[in-house]
Amino acid sequence: MGERERLPSLEDELARQRAASSERVGPKIAALMALATARLAASGISERVPKVGERAPEFVLANVRGEEIRLGDLLGRGPVVLAFYHGGW
Repeated sequence: MGERERLPSLEDELARQRAASSERVGPKIAALMALATARLAASGISERVPKVGERAPEFVLANVRGEEIRLGDLLGRGPVVLAFYHGGW
């Protein structure tokens, strides 16, 4: 990479992704999504979620085979990495 070239910042990339998403779904759906995001932000939910580095609360979820998986059981075997995926279904 040349001296004058620079990688896009995270903010630049996020703005590009938002614009592409709005174009893909159209103005009506984009407006609904923006409204839902604004309502979520106004709800204060972000103040109640665990912060980076905080211990996650105990939970039980079903895996792909329908078996219950407990966070505490996994932690008993070692460190756990949680990944959250917002599915497209």
